[in-house]
Amino acid sequence: MKDFLDKISSYNLFNYLLPGILFTVFAEHITAYKIMQSDIIIGLFLYYFCGLVISRIGSLILEPTMKKVSFVTFASYKEFARVSAKDPSVETLSESNNMYRTLCALFLVLLAIKPFEIITNWLSINADVKAYILFALLFVLFALSYRKQTKYITQRIEAEKDEHS
Repeated sequence: MKDFLDKISSYNLFNYLLPGILFTVFAEHITAYKIMQSDIIIGLFLYYFCGLVISRIGSLILEPTMKKVSFVTFASYKEFARVSAKDPSVETLSESNNMYRTLCALFLVLLAIKPFEIITNWLSINADVKAYILFALLFVLFALSYRKQTKYITQRIEAEKDEHS
């Protein structure tokens, strides 16, 4: 267990595990859903996964929305790669930036979970159907995350090629 905890980077801790733990604690207080785990090992993996999902919601929904309404603006990825190669503090600043985005997404998810519970109860949607809805949404979320990550990798490779040409 100690080895596992030692291998968790600060990025994983602040962008996945912490938001996942906060989500489960708050969600149990505002809904009838029982998410907290008595087994600490299973709990850590579940909380990490919840945080990962929240982080992806921040990346795929919150970030583009905030860009579209000009709440935030980004430098090009090519410039980010160029500057971060010269200034390691940019990576640290980006990690903090992602943590704030994930925390914003956490509170959006918490705002959405109670209406989801109320609507599905009102429509008498059973637990199995709710699970399939959740699995479908998670599939879409991670498929879009995969596409976005592939785009970042490609942009990083292109930026590196441009740097050496």
